[in-house]
Amino acid sequence: MKDAPSLVLKGSAAFDGTPLFADLSFTAPGGCWTCLLGPSGVGKSTILRLLAGLAEGATFTGRMQAGDGGPLQGRIALMAQDDLLLPWLTVEANVTLGARLRGETPDRVRVGQVLEQVGLGDLAARRPSELSGGQRQRAALARTLMEDRAIVLLDEPFSALDARTRARMQELTAATLAGRTVLLVTHDPGEAARLGDKIVVMTEAGLHDLPPPPGAVPRPVGDPDTLTVQARLLEILRKDETCAPLTT
Repeated sequence: MKDAPSLVLKGSAAFDGTPLFADLSFTAPGGCWTCLLGPSGVGKSTILRLLAGLAEGATFTGRMQAGDGGPLQGRIALMAQDDLLLPWLTVEANVTLGARLRGETPDRVRVGQVLEQVGLGDLAARRPSELSGGQRQRAALARTLMEDRAIVLLDEPFSALDARTRARMQELTAATLAGRTVLLVTHDPGEAARLGDKIVVMTEAGLHDLPPPPGAVPRPVGDPDTLTVQARLLEILRKDETCAPLTT
């Protein structure tokens, strides 16, 4: 997508007076995949929810904005860990839900194009119960694509899939979101090594950057450089090492 902006978050957050994270400086470059990796409980998902405007109960002190100075509102789409498909609606109706909730008339030509793009062109009339796990995630991806936002937030959308389906979904998502600003929150070092143009590790000590492997995303699963970075990420997570602070 042309001129997809960067994401900037600088500040601290608390929940009911309890600090969630303090004095972070985080930037996701425009038009690239940024993978935010870390153990549970350090605040990764809080960052994502703050950017999406969904962090209910959290108090943020600082600034969040697009790198071009424009507002974030109306420029972000979110794809969650659960597909969140409504079981009584067809695939097509789920994919166009956002437009219909806004009182807009869905673009039927674009709906068809997006469903074909994710491999669901023949399944538009099916309901979620008739789909496999991978097909349900494809429907969720199609719904995200229909929103046509420059910034896409991914909250571990592949974690519940088997290894083969996960790899295919990573490849499909990378292809369909090319050119957008993507922030992926994940626990999986292999996923971060494969998909990150920028890799940021979040621990209790703060944010730390790790150079990504060479090559465009998605990198081959068995690529030696990718496996080396995967191993390094796992080592950092296991030992909670102190790395050079991320500067922006």
